[in-house]
Amino acid sequence: MRNYLKYILGISFCFFCMAAWGQVPGFYMKEDRRKLKIPFLDSNNLIIIPVSINGGPEINFLFDTGVKSNIFFSKTMADEMDMDYTRKLNLVGADGRTVLSASVSPNNNFDIGPVEGIFQAILVLDEDFLELEKVIGVPIYGVIGHEFFKKNPIKIDYDNNEISFYRENALKWRPIGYRKMDLELIGSKPYIDTQVRQIEGPNIEAKLLIDTGANHGLLLNRETTEDISIPPVTLETDLGRSLGGDLFGLVGRVKRLNIEGLKFRNVITSYPDETEFSNVIIETGRQGSIGSDLLTRMRIILDYPRERFLYKKGGKFGQDFDYDMSGLMVRMFSAEERRFYVSQVRKNSPAGNQGVELYDEILSINKVPAMFWELDDITKLLKSDEGKVITLELLRQTEEGSPPQKLKITFKLEKQI
Repeated sequence: MRNYLKYILGISFCFFCMAAWGQVPGFYMKEDRRKLKIPFLDSNNLIIIPVSINGGPEINFLFDTGVKSNIFFSKTMADEMDMDYTRKLNLVGADGRTVLSASVSPNNNFDIGPVEGIFQAILVLDEDFLELEKVIGVPIYGVIGHEFFKKNPIKIDYDNNEISFYRENALKWRPIGYRKMDLELIGSKPYIDTQVRQIEGPNIEAKLLIDTGANHGLLLNRETTEDISIPPVTLETDLGRSLGGDLFGLVGRVKRLNIEGLKFRNVITSYPDETEFSNVIIETGRQGSIGSDLLTRMRIILDYPRERFLYKKGGKFGQDFDYDMSGLMVRMFSAEERRFYVSQVRKNSPAGNQGVELYDEILSINKVPAMFWELDDITKLLKSDEGKVITLELLRQTEEGSPPQKLKITFKLEKQI
């Protein structure tokens, strides 16, 4: 799930909770200041912040503008935290077929250092279908969505790994150096209008979801318009996992993405296959989404109350959009074990042509034992420099009853799109 963490969390539910003392559900500053800063962990360009729920220990949450509801992945842990549940829900997954069960827990308190969330409802999944720990490399217990962004301007500084949480009435004027454009909220999710110049086919006026919880660059949904053209050079790949299972499609490039004055060139672009959930995408009027591989190249302010998107170039603006050059997708068994395995091998890829196989366990990379690697660093290595030599020591399970086989395979990174 290297360039596309999740496709759609196809969830919407309504809940009502009684707010005591006249307060309403939301996230608030503990001290009355113009702004407060919250540091975050950047793993694979995703925003991860420790959160304490109802006075419990801090656990990692993904902060995701592409999700409407707060979600908790571990029913077992939620039970240990004595969360109260009001009702059970059956949810339809992103494939339109898979039925998922979950419980609604209202009136929870979130502690995020200088900021707290009060009367927060959480959707607790009975089973962790996403298994984000395997694809991000650090334990992730849940997602915080629209509630965090809805009342206060939020600045995301990817260069310094900081979120600035502004007082509700702050930022009446555009900060110096920032551009401004309209932000449209549809279903509690933020959208902007952009222009896409394709390698083949017409230019597109594209309404795109701003999705901080997906680590692709650009994603275009082919079913939304006949004007979307597949580029001449693509790779067929696993685009990631949603609550409905793995999602597949193509990866290529567009010539340029224009966000009112900022032009991003040769952007890596995902083209997911159509699913039974595609009608929901079409109904939003959007043509796709912008993920964190592009957002990290800017400094952005999401001002939901005033429906504004403020942005300027970040320190990574001029960097090329790189894609994996090995043909491998690597996941973790678990962050605690620090063991890695091959979850996908593309056909006719450098690693595949030299004999790397699905489910091979990686024991070392370039003589460095696996226990000293972070998953994020492996991902960066495999798309780093064309021609770079990679040597993997692998453990391969053989026929039942036979001992595992140790292998050493060497290949060179090769740009394929």
